[in-house]
Amino acid sequence: MIQLLCAYAVAAVLAPALFKELGRKAFGMLAIVPAVTAGWAVTQTSKVFAGAYPSQSVPWVPELGLDLVFRLDVLSWLMTLIVSGVGALILIYCWCYFGHNAGHLGRFGGVFVAFAGAMFGLVTSDNTLIVYLFWELTTVFSFLLIGHYHDRQPSRVAAMQAIIVTTFGGLAMLGGLIMLGIVPGGSFSVSQLVESAAAGTLGQGAHPAIVPVAVVLVLLGALTKSAQIPFHFWLPAAMAAPTPVSGYLHAAAMVKAGIYLVARLAPGFADFPGWRPIILVAGLATMIIGGYRALRQHDLKLLLAFGTVSQLGLIMVLVGYGERAVALAGLTMLFAHAMFKASLFLAVGAIDHEYGTRDLRELSGVGRAMPGFTVATTVALASMAGIPPTLGYVGKEAALEAFTHEGQWLILAVIVIGSIFTVGYTLRFWWGAFASKPGVEPAAEHRLDARLGLPIGILAFVGLAAGMAPGFTEGLLAPYARTFEGYDGHLTLWGGFGIPLAATVLVIAGGIVLFVYRNQINKFQAKFTIPAADQVYRKIIHGINNFSADVTAGIQTGSLPNYLAVILLTMVGACGLLIIIGGDVPGLDVPRIWDNPVQAGIVVLACIAAVLVVRSRRRMKAVMLTAFIGYATALLFALQGAPDLALTQALVETVTLVVLVLVLRRLPPYFSNRPYTSDHVRRIVIGAVVGAAVALLGWVAASARIAPPVTVHYPEEVYAFGYGRNIVNVTLVDTRAWDTLGEVSVLLAAATGVASLIFVRERHQSLELRKVLQSAVKAPQVWGRGIPRAAEAELMVSRFTHPPDPNQPSSQRRGRTWLPGAATLAPVRRSLVFEIGARFVFHPLVLFSLYLLFAGHNSPGGGFAGGVLAGIALIIRYLAGGRYELALAIRIRPGALLGLGMAVATTAALVPVLFGGTILQTTVFDFTLPIFHEVHLATALFFDTGVYLIVVGLVLDILSSLGGEIDRQAEAEGSSAPDIAHDATALEVNEEIHVGADLRAALERTAAGIPADAQASEGEVQR
Repeated sequence: MIQLLCAYAVAAVLAPALFKELGRKAFGMLAIVPAVTAGWAVTQTSKVFAGAYPSQSVPWVPELGLDLVFRLDVLSWLMTLIVSGVGALILIYCWCYFGHNAGHLGRFGGVFVAFAGAMFGLVTSDNTLIVYLFWELTTVFSFLLIGHYHDRQPSRVAAMQAIIVTTFGGLAMLGGLIMLGIVPGGSFSVSQLVESAAAGTLGQGAHPAIVPVAVVLVLLGALTKSAQIPFHFWLPAAMAAPTPVSGYLHAAAMVKAGIYLVARLAPGFADFPGWRPIILVAGLATMIIGGYRALRQHDLKLLLAFGTVSQLGLIMVLVGYGERAVALAGLTMLFAHAMFKASLFLAVGAIDHEYGTRDLRELSGVGRAMPGFTVATTVALASMAGIPPTLGYVGKEAALEAFTHEGQWLILAVIVIGSIFTVGYTLRFWWGAFASKPGVEPAAEHRLDARLGLPIGILAFVGLAAGMAPGFTEGLLAPYARTFEGYDGHLTLWGGFGIPLAATVLVIAGGIVLFVYRNQINKFQAKFTIPAADQVYRKIIHGINNFSADVTAGIQTGSLPNYLAVILLTMVGACGLLIIIGGDVPGLDVPRIWDNPVQAGIVVLACIAAVLVVRSRRRMKAVMLTAFIGYATALLFALQGAPDLALTQALVETVTLVVLVLVLRRLPPYFSNRPYTSDHVRRIVIGAVVGAAVALLGWVAASARIAPPVTVHYPEEVYAFGYGRNIVNVTLVDTRAWDTLGEVSVLLAAATGVASLIFVRERHQSLELRKVLQSAVKAPQVWGRGIPRAAEAELMVSRFTHPPDPNQPSSQRRGRTWLPGAATLAPVRRSLVFEIGARFVFHPLVLFSLYLLFAGHNSPGGGFAGGVLAGIALIIRYLAGGRYELALAIRIRPGALLGLGMAVATTAALVPVLFGGTILQTTVFDFTLPIFHEVHLATALFFDTGVYLIVVGLVLDILSSLGGEIDRQAEAEGSSAPDIAHDATALEVNEEIHVGADLRAALERTAAGIPADAQASEGEVQR
């Protein structure tokens, strides 16, 4: 079975290529797969009826009970024959049905075969979760098949209706299956679940409402899939699909999925509360409504669609009633319906193919034009109407006999009324399709292609043959019926005189009356219409769209504070609701306020800073205050005895501060010119409430602890399995290394995304130093207009790129220029103290970052902290020397550094496999070196090295994009210097700082590119 499923998948994938090479002949190639499946099912017949059911099992996710288990019993054997046999015939039919110029046949053929494979998996799977998996696959594939003509609005609308309705039911069914799988006595095995339900052990000890609710949810999925009231409207709308799709999905396959699920579960669940009332009400109502609406249809395909709805209602009642004789009749009708309804849909497609219309008012004389075709279709119509000796008659007679024996007179009466409708619209179909009508041009003679006619004839006459041999058919279907209680029913062509025979005569006579008085009945139906469910559906969808639009307009206001407020308040509400209704709240332990009174002072200062952040109107002020809160948190970590966390927090806060400042250069200095409003108070209150809620939740969670904390034995485990004493670092590179690998992948993607958004041109950093500095000389602006003269720049280049001559006297020898990029800055932007400080700290910081990397496994540090520190060193060099200095700071592109780090981390994750470990498991190598003596080298070091490189590359990418590239864009716009004037103007407009006229003039001269010391007096400069 698994091999056959793989064959379906391969055929679906290869279908586009086959159609490209073979054209429509590829349908014949694709038909081989379902034909082989049907042949395989036939070869398994003896095993199935001997009780030695063929099965296969492959463990998939055993922890979740998710195993690939497939089993072929009588019911799945019958469904396999229907799904695969009818599927193969319809693919042969498609070979001729579609024209030579039909588009998207490769996609159609692939999806069709994939759908057939999903149905085969659904009817053979013995795991409820796998059943749901195939269930949803059929939903998706049917959506694609119904919407095959995607350029037509009716097809798109019909496909959308089908997927919305069936997905809604599928999700409900999933909830029910999960509930049935986890309750006491429950199981995710279909066969075991039915046995447990039949034995009465399902749900014992659980809440009495759980199992009934789960059963209702499962039935909801079955009702939507099989188009039962009130979800029936999607099936007639789906007639916008190509006719072969209707012949397969809506006769033999998709709509049978819900019938199959009910038939599969009925032996165990038929007596559960809610099962039988839902089945009877939905099924009988569907039978009446569908038959009534079929009587007034003029489109032959739409007539069959409403007829399908009606008969699906009857079959649902029969297979779900839960009695042996009724179940035998239900399985017989299921098989008969697949044969005659698939044949009739294909017949309608053949008529449309030959005459270009399906309107029964425009057809006349088709019976004389195609006599052989008419005979085959008439046989299928006789089976649909329940005329002997067809299988439809045998099944319906068995149903009438069973309900007569049960004394269910109301059910019997409803079935009789629905069957009268069936005979009425069957005669309407035959008359509309084949009869000669006055005033309508008779149809021309056509010789039907064998590829069209043969599938129709095979399906029709299989139903006839099965009906003429009721004993043989009963022998095939009775083993399933015997899984129910009750008396043994029988399939027969003659059951003697009695109520069933009288009911059959009444059905045929009533149907003839409906046909004879069809015009009067149509007028009656025009006056008294039944409310259409599709109109209710459209109103619901319209209301949901309007509601969602209103909610979106109220919430999606474009304000980030509002978004955060909604998210945070929702979190607070959910936590509060959980505490209130979630059960007993544990007694709260007495909290320890602090270990050191200094901690209280730090918290108070951080709270004051948080309030000031909310009140701040200047962006830079808010950033600085936020950074203060971050450094205060780092100090709390240090006082709490977590130096590793304190170090990482301080480093990350530093980089974050720099990044925010770089971004703020391109934003207005003020958040808004509006006066202080209640928004600030609202934000303060929200922040306080959220903080208190999180603290309370942590307090409750800590007080609810019933087991020893993981920290008791964690240090020993860290050293035993991770070979390190730094708990934080070993956790990152060993215990939860998969999380770390995912997080650095996100970092890499984020860095690439930021750079892609910032760089409007191709990123390129020349590695030739002379070109870098010469380009700086020719640049129109570099952080102002203090461009060095060409001669000075050439001398600077020479000093940087050529080492001093060792033969030259030391008094005349000058060393290499360090921070040469600083010469490209305007004097107003340079700081001698900062440049000297950068020269002193850059190399120590880099060396210290390497120390953190290598020592981090046993001491505070690690690859992340070391990478951030190296990034800070690069930040200092960038701030001291500008963007050209950044190009000289490291001779590798940021993207290459990110990729190298990811490659190193991934390789280090795979290395332990070579030594018998698993992926990301730390492996240690012990050896002795002359100077270092005993060395313990853990593979986690290499993983940490990859993290180090990724973090350095990330910081470098941020500096290149948010720093260097924004500098370049600002210089190109001529807006880097005017930022100062803009700042001063903003200060003046807001009247918070009054600037003197002399200082304003100096700022304006600076904005114009005139050095401050060129035309400003000494007093102006001092001021």
